[in-house]
Amino acid sequence: MGHKDITSKYILKHIVLDIARYLFHLELDQAELLETEKQRVENRQADLVVKASQGEKEFILHIEIQNDNQTKMPVRMLRYYTDILLSWPNFKTIQYLIYIGKQPLIMASEIEHEKLSYQYNVIDMHQIDCSVFLKQDKPEAVVLAILCDFQDKDRHAVVREILNRIQQLTSHNENQYRDCMLMLEVLSENRDLAGILKEEESMLSAIKLEDLPSYEIGIEKGIEKGARDGAATMLIHLIKAKFGTISNKHEEQIDLADNDQLLKWSDQILTLSDIDDLFT
Repeated sequence: MGHKDITSKYILKHIVLDIARYLFHLELDQAELLETEKQRVENRQADLVVKASQGEKEFILHIEIQNDNQTKMPVRMLRYYTDILLSWPNFKTIQYLIYIGKQPLIMASEIEHEKLSYQYNVIDMHQIDCSVFLKQDKPEAVVLAILCDFQDKDRHAVVREILNRIQQLTSHNENQYRDCMLMLEVLSENRDLAGILKEEESMLSAIKLEDLPSYEIGIEKGIEKGARDGAATMLIHLIKAKFGTISNKHEEQIDLADNDQLLKWSDQILTLSDIDDLFT
């Protein structure tokens, strides 16, 4: 199973009600995840099968994630359908395939044979307005915006907004923040946005550092006044804020550096991921 499949299924399980509302236009009251291990589908489990309720109506909602075009997909979906029907014969089943692949969608969504007519719903994430997910209050939903249509918006600006929203929504949960960032990095490859994402992540890190009181103190008392000791103090604060600690070797290099070198290092540290790169 590919990383994108795992990532997408993780997101679905966390925001199934939002997916139903904004992609399928289904206002569900609740959705209960159903076990599908006993299903016989080419040694596969369906991605997400839930028992959903909408008012007094109960039905089975089957959601499948697809990362590439497969000619056999309609047959696979039909087999999912029959296995679900065998397990829950008294419920109506509604099926959706969500396509997240890089290439344009060309898969069929139906089978038309003699005495057999079968269709299912397909959602192409290329066609979904990114603002649908950008405005959501769940960070996992915001992650999906990276797969959507940016309309005529600047790609850097949209990626920056996604990052800012995730940061805001996970400000009190570091683990959730890391999970969302990992998912975002994986899915960004499907839209050739990995490079832009890396650039904007670096900018976001720089902004975080610049917001630190120690950074402002260093600027005001050190750099702006040209005080060498102030610049050195600021640089040490920045290094500790970004990398957690500073070695004796690096402190010695800072002690020997002049003011111009300290200013140069202070500018460079905001975009570096390895402290050793600063002093080479």
